[in-house]
Amino acid sequence: MAGSGKVVTYRELDEESNRLAHLFRAAGLRPGDHIAFMLENHPLFLAVAWAAHRSGLYYTAISPRLKTDELAYIVDNCEARVFISSAALADVAASIAGATPRVELRLMLDGVAPGFASYEEAVAPHPATPLQDECQGADMLYSSGTTGRPKGVKPSLSRAPLDTPGPLLQLIQFLFAPSADSVYLSPAPLYHAAPLRYCMTFQRLGATVVVMERFDPERALALIEKYGVTHAQWVPTMFIKMLKLPQEVRAKYDVSSLRCAIHAAAPCPIPVKEQMIDWWGPIIHEYYAGTEGNGFLYVGSEDWLKHKGTVGRPLLGVVHVCDEDGNELPPREHGTVYFSDGPQFVYHGDEEKTKASRDPQGRGWTTLGDIGYVDEEGFLYLTDRRSYMIISGGVNVYPQEAENVLAVHPEVADVAVFGVPDEEMGEQVKAVVQPLSMERAGPGLEAELIEYCRARLAPYKCPKSVDFREELPRHPTGKLYKRLLRDEYWTAKS
Repeated sequence: MAGSGKVVTYRELDEESNRLAHLFRAAGLRPGDHIAFMLENHPLFLAVAWAAHRSGLYYTAISPRLKTDELAYIVDNCEARVFISSAALADVAASIAGATPRVELRLMLDGVAPGFASYEEAVAPHPATPLQDECQGADMLYSSGTTGRPKGVKPSLSRAPLDTPGPLLQLIQFLFAPSADSVYLSPAPLYHAAPLRYCMTFQRLGATVVVMERFDPERALALIEKYGVTHAQWVPTMFIKMLKLPQEVRAKYDVSSLRCAIHAAAPCPIPVKEQMIDWWGPIIHEYYAGTEGNGFLYVGSEDWLKHKGTVGRPLLGVVHVCDEDGNELPPREHGTVYFSDGPQFVYHGDEEKTKASRDPQGRGWTTLGDIGYVDEEGFLYLTDRRSYMIISGGVNVYPQEAENVLAVHPEVADVAVFGVPDEEMGEQVKAVVQPLSMERAGPGLEAELIEYCRARLAPYKCPKSVDFREELPRHPTGKLYKRLLRDEYWTAKS
């Protein structure tokens, strides 16, 4: 643990997860049953996940930032029979008892709260040896809810022996070549799909995992130097924050141990990625995938520099770009991105959302809801989320383009672009900006940002106005809760 310095050895991880696995069996849970846990980046977070995984269970890791109603919805919706939390989150964890009647056992680390038993006392009597019926479980994670109610992504459960390699393990070994000597830095919240899955995969390979309790750009650089980090995974907002550190701060730390800087989860502005490659060298690796696991695209630095802006070519699944009727489009025409020939998934308990993720022609192709196009060589370029497209005067505008431009302006700390009501055009383009200093917020900076954008994009793609906020509602994983901002303006209109 990067902040506290707490170390969990492999023996401790193995024994802790075995004891909890035996507790699950003693509580009556069998392969295919479900647990949920809400923890901060806690030293035992991964032990809880491994306990469920080696018990053949579905496990749902939940954001500790959720409010009572949001938390209760996920715990009840996933049909968890056991719920685990910590004393640091006791207030919200205890508040959902009445709304989660399916939970049979509630455990709390580091203390107790009403309705919870002590985790430590409950686990202690159980053996530290593996279950006799040990088999692989699977995570069932929920989308972050940026476009509505969170959706539980339920994969099929293999119940295979614990050492059976899956597609992600094989991809990580092929692309990033980790070993037992590798050191993997995880700067993001562990409950999210990529940090959870990558930490567990690197542990399967014997690597050391260094977990940041929370991201800080200078601290991340210091940790790379301190631990000789070889692999790390980032989101573009982390790149932007590191690049905006003063040059003397960036130069202070030795990051030469880093062999693979992996990024995903959100679009990366081209200038940001160019600067990262200039700074760290051609070790920047990008992939495009979702919690749904229906496909996986990849691009290394060399190919990206030849195809700037791409998110890669498929290594798992086949990409199809289709119009609204499901007809496949030729290269460089924008449409909805679908995957075929990849793993299937359903949204737990929601047939309508599952159906909406399939192509209209019934071929079983699945989509994450992104719009994009492919070039003649098969590289995919993402334009935006389908739900964020602006239609202004009958013209499609993809706000990601303006966001990518404004994000690299030296006075912009964060930015969201979306459509707001316009009586004449239907929608107009609006930017909401978090400036580096609120003292600069006002008409002068607004005019400067609009002109900066118009110098780089066609005028119709640029914001007509800019509002300023001290902070934007951004998920800790880097995803922007754009829906919350957009709803403010549309609700005010109605």
